[in-house]
Amino acid sequence: MSYPPYQGQGGYPYPPQSHSPQPGYPPPQNHSPQPGYGQAAGQYGGPAPFHQQHGGFQGAYGGPQSYQGPPQQPGPYHQPPQHQANWGQPQNAGGYPPEQFQSGYNYASPPAHPSMGYDPRAVAHGDASRDADALRSAMKGFGTDEKALIAVLSKPDPLQMRLLGQTFAQRHHGRSLERDVEKETSGYFKEGLLALVRGPLMQDVHNMQKAIKGFGTKESVMNDVLLGRSNADLRAIKQVYHETYKHSLESDVKNDLSLKTERLFSMVLAASRAEESAPVVPHEIDRAVDELHKAMEGRVGTDQITVCSILSSRSDGQIRMIAQTFQSKYHVSLEDAITKEFSGHMKDALILIVRRACDRAMSDAVQLEDAMKGVGTKDDLLVNRVVRVHWTRDHMDQVKRAYAHRYKKDLIQRIRGETSGDEQRLLIACLS
Repeated sequence: MSYPPYQGQGGYPYPPQSHSPQPGYPPPQNHSPQPGYGQAAGQYGGPAPFHQQHGGFQGAYGGPQSYQGPPQQPGPYHQPPQHQANWGQPQNAGGYPPEQFQSGYNYASPPAHPSMGYDPRAVAHGDASRDADALRSAMKGFGTDEKALIAVLSKPDPLQMRLLGQTFAQRHHGRSLERDVEKETSGYFKEGLLALVRGPLMQDVHNMQKAIKGFGTKESVMNDVLLGRSNADLRAIKQVYHETYKHSLESDVKNDLSLKTERLFSMVLAASRAEESAPVVPHEIDRAVDELHKAMEGRVGTDQITVCSILSSRSDGQIRMIAQTFQSKYHVSLEDAITKEFSGHMKDALILIVRRACDRAMSDAVQLEDAMKGVGTKDDLLVNRVVRVHWTRDHMDQVKRAYAHRYKKDLIQRIRGETSGDEQRLLIACLS
């Protein structure tokens, strides 16, 4: 079935105007990796072929393309584009609801919109009744039709999924699609389906609560949800977390972490980093590079707060140039300097901030491999990371190409070898 293009609700003209995704990896030299959840697909069940959506690309959607390395700045310094669009990259740094302007490193940069799925008021238009009925039939009576669940739930974008859940409740006497899926399925297959049904915003909220509650903190889950995110998306996560659990995400994170790691995440959750539309100013890049070097290499001990403050407050474009300048000036990579001076959760968090800013697709590819390598597969991380990548189909293509470039193997075949049964079939459907 088809949904008409999303027109936006609640005062947000969504999706924002942006540069068209490009067929190869990475984006062209003058584009940053693109943050947000992409545009609503016209055809329910997956995007149109790439060339039909954007023009100029001769070849089928998902066709083989070469990975050409991380994004490069066109000159020594670069002002990022005004609008971008892929998961988690902080171009959509505005507010939820957006503020008018911000100061400091934002240079009064205009606020952008939340990523697709991060405005709870937004929903796709169209008729999802046939798929809602198919889902009910798949879970009604004796036994469950897992193949039907995969076929229907692996294709909608975030707004279409929200419409599908609403239609399911309307047509089937107030039944909850999430509760029915939870009741009728099990294991990591169930966790994957629930991540899809909840949509990206509610799954982030759910994962944060799961990471915080109980014994210990699931640090990788917290990093995945919060680091390298836009101001707008972080504000949406904080608001819905508070509405859902009746206490603030900031206070829960503060109570769960310790010492300087708590300070880093408090800085991140302030949701006040520079917008991606903020300029990359040469003398400020040089000053940040010198401050980072002094904090890590130019003294006895490490000034952890200075490092955290710089990396949590800059845009991806600024961090990317800081990393390039640090390497050029001091002949050591910023990531290696962090690895030498930090350890544990703090080290992992800072490295992920840098990696996501410098090359989002490669960072996601490495995280997928990290969930599979070694003895045993970290299924919970793998399921959540696959679902997160799948929400933006053009970015998903870039991740698959980046994975093939780094590991010389096909991502889908790798997942096929590490999983089995319905979980395997669901993950492959999400990436296909």
